[in-house]
Amino acid sequence: MSVYKDKKQGTWYVSFRYVDWTGKKKQKLKRGFRTKKEAQEYEVEFKRKASADMDMELGSFVEIYFEDKKNELKQNSIRNKKHMIAAHVIPYFGNKKMNEILPADIIQWQNIIQEKNFSKTYERMLQNQITALFNHAQKIYNLQNNPCKKVKKIGKPDADKMEFWTKEEYEKFIATIEPGTDNYLMAELLFWTGMREGEMLALTPKDIDFSENQISISKTYYRAGGKDVITTPKTDNSVRIISIPEFLKEEISDYLSQFYGMPEDARLFPIVARTLQKRMKEFMAKAGVKKIRIHDFRHSHVAYLIYQGVQPLIIKERLGHKDIKITMNTYGHLYPSQQKLVAEMLDLDRNENKS
Repeated sequence: MSVYKDKKQGTWYVSFRYVDWTGKKKQKLKRGFRTKKEAQEYEVEFKRKASADMDMELGSFVEIYFEDKKNELKQNSIRNKKHMIAAHVIPYFGNKKMNEILPADIIQWQNIIQEKNFSKTYERMLQNQITALFNHAQKIYNLQNNPCKKVKKIGKPDADKMEFWTKEEYEKFIATIEPGTDNYLMAELLFWTGMREGEMLALTPKDIDFSENQISISKTYYRAGGKDVITTPKTDNSVRIISIPEFLKEEISDYLSQFYGMPEDARLFPIVARTLQKRMKEFMAKAGVKKIRIHDFRHSHVAYLIYQGVQPLIIKERLGHKDIKITMNTYGHLYPSQQKLVAEMLDLDRNENKS
């Protein structure tokens, strides 16, 4: 018997041996259960979780998933994923066993999510979370049947709702900001380099190479738990060098000249993302341009490059994408205009051959 009554406290506790998923034998003690049944259920579920038995409940597997991913995912990504799963996956699937969840169950969950009137992008983000759980269970813990693979995904990727400014719209916007200010330089960096919001907020003087007209991207910034966090960028490929035009180098130099003796490792813009977003929205309203997200400055940069005829591989390297497929999946729909140029080129070539 592994379940015992604590006569002094009037509660129950369990003490048992188990074998974890690596085959190692261990001992477990857990106190404070109100009933004997709760203590017994805890032991059964704990042993399933420890051995990574797919007969465990999804809620328990979520804990294993994040334990496995803790050194792979960024802290910010883990926080966001945990929030989405806790709010929209566990309430529906938490008590269901991993090996008993069917494609029909996924479809019913999708219907519930779609009834909440989330944006199509958010629907896809939620779909990606539950798909990631089952993919991990199948790949690492030998789940026999992955229900997500048999069901069409809900929502749409970010590219389908992409907003961006033309160069003319950006010029109208930037004209409302005083040159030389932090707001001005932040907008210029976002539009003319395509760097991510966190990458820009992490910039320090030592990241700027004035002799080579380059910016080194090697870290990102975010705020978590009331503390500033500086960490490595989104992916290994996000560590990169961005070449910048002469005018942008001069703007950076002029800005830094206002801060005599600024430490080389001090952040150029010691503000949080929310402050940046608030400021930019105010300038958008003042300029009378359509409102876009801070991330859409990145999209605007790419749209401008595509309009100028820059090839996808160059854009991939500039943005720090892991794979050219990511670049094309995100921005490929901006390239159809190039098809007309190809057709015109073929016409021209054929006419020249005839003559």
